[in-house]
Amino acid sequence: TMADPCSFASPACCRTRHLYLRCRADFGAQALRGTAAFTARAERDALRCLVLDSKDVQVFKVTVNGQDAKFVFGEKHSFKGTPLEITFPFELRRGQEAIVEISFESSPKSSALQWFTPEQTSGKKHPFLFSQCQATHCRAIFPCQDTPAVKLTYYAEISVPKELVALMSANRDGEMPDPEDSSRKIYHFSQNVPIPCYLIALVVGALESRKIGPRTLVWAEKELVDKSAYEFAEAEDMLKTAEDLVGPYVWGQYDLLVLPPSFPYGGMENPCLTFVTPTLLVSVPFYKSYVIAHEISHSWTGNLVTNKTWEHFWYVLNEGHTVYLERRIGGRLFGEQFRHFHALGGWRELQNTINTYGDKNPITNLVPDLSDVDPDVAYSSVPYEKGFALLFYLEQLLGGPDIFIGFLKAYVQQFAYKSIVTEDWKKFLYSYFKDKVDILDKVDWNSWFHTPGMPPVKPTYDMTLANACVALSQRWITAKESDLGSFSSADLKEMSSHQLVEFLALLLLEPPLPVSHVKRMQEVYDFNAIHNSEIRFRWLRLCIKSRWEEAIPLALKMATDQGRMKFTRPLFRDLYNFDKCRDLAVKTFLEHRASMHPVTSMLVGKDLKQDQ
Repeated sequence: TMADPCSFASPACCRTRHLYLRCRADFGAQALRGTAAFTARAERDALRCLVLDSKDVQVFKVTVNGQDAKFVFGEKHSFKGTPLEITFPFELRRGQEAIVEISFESSPKSSALQWFTPEQTSGKKHPFLFSQCQATHCRAIFPCQDTPAVKLTYYAEISVPKELVALMSANRDGEMPDPEDSSRKIYHFSQNVPIPCYLIALVVGALESRKIGPRTLVWAEKELVDKSAYEFAEAEDMLKTAEDLVGPYVWGQYDLLVLPPSFPYGGMENPCLTFVTPTLLVSVPFYKSYVIAHEISHSWTGNLVTNKTWEHFWYVLNEGHTVYLERRIGGRLFGEQFRHFHALGGWRELQNTINTYGDKNPITNLVPDLSDVDPDVAYSSVPYEKGFALLFYLEQLLGGPDIFIGFLKAYVQQFAYKSIVTEDWKKFLYSYFKDKVDILDKVDWNSWFHTPGMPPVKPTYDMTLANACVALSQRWITAKESDLGSFSSADLKEMSSHQLVEFLALLLLEPPLPVSHVKRMQEVYDFNAIHNSEIRFRWLRLCIKSRWEEAIPLALKMATDQGRMKFTRPLFRDLYNFDKCRDLAVKTFLEHRASMHPVTSMLVGKDLKQDQ
């Protein structure tokens, strides 16, 4: 079997199948401490050891079936962490199981956890904690086989101060007073569908909930909970649409949790409990819907069918399929022209990313080699949009959306509960379309999978909704100083907010506009007054690229008021590349660094050449 280059574990020798986690969240020490008990199964005879991934965690004691076991940490690796080698007090034969229990404590600087003081929350009264384990950070909470090749079920008991609520990526199993400390209570959770470790998630805070559907609660701090319930009301419609497209939702509950602004992603598909950024509450309606549709889609592609290693996972198998399914849900709810419009927006996003990284950069391969690459550093829109483009191209090649969704449904049923690689997907594609092998053989698979840069073929897009964006962007690109008077607020009268996003995205693909043009754009369109995150982000990038100094404080504010990496990294990068404000960008980053999410801080630090 293929080894996962991002993990020290050897699942071919021994597999962890279930986790019983008991721990307490200590806000004073900013640490999680407790025990992780794994049910481990020997995959070969005469097994005497188990190697787990760990990163900045302390281990106090290890037992195997209750007997003390020797353990030693191996050599530390720059981003993979440190292997933990456990020697069993007895041999296991193939197929035999043992309970390996580890007493651990996480570090206050764990890359998986962000701890907030009460002042950093909306309510200002209570502290807050959330975890983000994708891709390889579960090992920074407790030692584990931190590879998506291994799936396990889990049961957890979490002790927290009694005025707070704990939630996990699992079904809620009730709560009780903590028998050891009357100021705390213990929350119980169970996840009976096997999942990879990167989907284990925990949040602790002063959270409230509102019911928005038969299987859905929205959770947030009190200040945001009603707005959140209103904004995410369509979740059940999307779940039903997804079930109709790819089969039953197997996870029971589907809750949504709105996190503090420093949450680094748009959403995270933690099972039973999707995590989302609060920037969605001020987003374009359709973008908000697409993020939710995306996280819902992961309940099938990614969470149910998982890749074996990060090289495949992010790419076609996880994100490519998930974006495809997300856009199919959007197409059902808002029409097929919309689906094409968003698909085309995705193609432009891919062009933008490849412009940033360079078209020879191996990170832009659909199946990259991650043998010595930190998955966080390799993260970009490439897997999402290049993966989607391949599936959209195949849909058009093989007979259209209805035929292709049949394949996707069969694929999910075939590989549910398993971890696979790209080759397994391709073999299944060939067997499903066995009457169309001649068509499939014409696909340039090698270029799609293993060549950097833009895909070898561009799919066909319905341009109905995009034409207005293209026309207006061309007017600005070709305008001379003397033409600037011809623009007026009436230009935008017929355009929806998502068309404005696309108009700005098109301008960002071009060489910077003269500063006179962006000043005029502000005069006639007043983009500074728009607080919608998707529009504001692209507008401020446009201003900074055109070297408009008045936009500097606005861009710095947006980059630091929230921490969604999609917004924060490009804004900081553009500010850093503008000589007038490079020093200010670095100074602002250093001032905010301590309150940033650990992964965001590491990546922005690299972008601004401030690596510690």
